[in-house]
Amino acid sequence: MLDNLVLFLAIIEREGLSAAGRELGLSPATVSERLAALEAYYGATLMTRTTRSLSLTEEGRVLAEGAQRLLAEADELESRIRWGTQKISGPVRLTAPVDLGQNRVVPIIDRFIEAHPDVTVDITLTDSFVDLVGQGLDFAVRYGPSADSTLKTRLIGENRRLICASPDYLARNGTPMHPDDLMQHDCILMRFAQNADRIWSFQVDGKTHDVVVRGRRTANNGHLLKRWALEGRGLCKKSVWDVQADLDEGRLVEVLAPFSSRRTVLQIVYPPSRVQPRRVSALIDAIATQLTIQDSVA
Repeated sequence: MLDNLVLFLAIIEREGLSAAGRELGLSPATVSERLAALEAYYGATLMTRTTRSLSLTEEGRVLAEGAQRLLAEADELESRIRWGTQKISGPVRLTAPVDLGQNRVVPIIDRFIEAHPDVTVDITLTDSFVDLVGQGLDFAVRYGPSADSTLKTRLIGENRRLICASPDYLARNGTPMHPDDLMQHDCILMRFAQNADRIWSFQVDGKTHDVVVRGRRTANNGHLLKRWALEGRGLCKKSVWDVQADLDEGRLVEVLAPFSSRRTVLQIVYPPSRVQPRRVSALIDAIATQLTIQDSVA
């Protein structure tokens, strides 16, 4: 229909079917057929033609005015969409774990926005998995393998979850030497949705060894868990990405390292899409690259 409207306006501008056909590379028969199709679609005669002249009917004049507006809007829409896939501008929506998001992802986002002022970013910090498609999110930074096989993934690096506590807590309560010793300690528990993570897994003699832990503090926010651990409130299980700086500075101490569970992954997941806006792919590239660099430095 848009092509036929372009032809219709060309006929008016060139004052003839043959001239319009030559401009658009169409045969006279094709021009006549497409004009007839346009008139059939609207159910009206759009122009009267003689061997020497061409004039618009009232319906033709109305269509000519509307076609000019419609084609201009279509060009603008196409430019905005195509430009959006090339220019780094527009909105990006993502989600990330609380601690990792606050400490590592947000600084990358700040630098990205500073470099690309036409970009806006909406980030949801949560330690729960979010339905990307249902929530209209462009991508997520996540620990562990994706449970949704339809999502595409980009590996950032390995992740290891460890048990740690403050030196003050260990001085007051002793250092656990075996996973079973945790049953005598106050453990800080993470809650995912409605379920607290009470079963902590380890490797003992090459086999998985689960321990049911207890504690007086449970939260669904990883940042709060780390804060309680730093305050000497108990032992917590955290990703090494979240506590590496605290371990390096001696604010937290890893325990039970010989029994550490198997490593998993840190990755970016995103819905499959034929064409990903450049603003989204550029931010994914920035996060993946800069987090990898930070990890190698750590």
